[in-house]
Amino acid sequence: MEPQSVRQSYNSWSATYDTVENKTRDLEGRTCGEILSNIQFETVIELGCGTGKNTIWLAERAKHVTAVDLSEEMQAVAKEKIKGSNVSFELASIAQPWNFSVKKADLITCSLILEHIEDLDLVFEQASQHLNPGGHFYICELHPFKQYGGTKARFENEDGLQILECYTHNVSDYFHAAGKNGLSLVHLDEWFDGDDRTTIPRLVSFLFEVK
Repeated sequence: MEPQSVRQSYNSWSATYDTVENKTRDLEGRTCGEILSNIQFETVIELGCGTGKNTIWLAERAKHVTAVDLSEEMQAVAKEKIKGSNVSFELASIAQPWNFSVKKADLITCSLILEHIEDLDLVFEQASQHLNPGGHFYICELHPFKQYGGTKARFENEDGLQILECYTHNVSDYFHAAGKNGLSLVHLDEWFDGDDRTTIPRLVSFLFEVK
């Protein structure tokens, strides 16, 4: 389960999340659009909707989006941006059995939150159970190469630098969790600052499909 400090940290971060420079946030937004632009979907469960960075894009393409987040303050920012009737917001932890959606979805997205989740197996198990046949599970996270070097989600506020509690997940950890839960890999991609593939990749993305 996520520690309380993670929720509190994102509540504090919500005031500046959209405005401060954040290469990870911006690159993930681009990644989401590029990976999912060719995927057909009508219903979406968005895990870690945050301030609505991807929610807006998803809502323009789906009949319904269930936008889930642990932080009420991050979600409050998203609600100010998104007034469409095809988006419903749910305040919940994904580290527990999911009770925020009784209907299955064509697409589940998970952006920049699994570093705060210790048990990947539970997330993949729940995702598999909440996807329609042929549905997709999109994940984009900080690349483990970055994690090995000590990079973690962080921000500054009036109390100084805030570093969130994070867990390192290897690429093989995602594969193992997917295999246990009936998900097969469609795409694996790495994403670099300035598209410079001679540098350490910032992000890794996966697109899985229900077998």
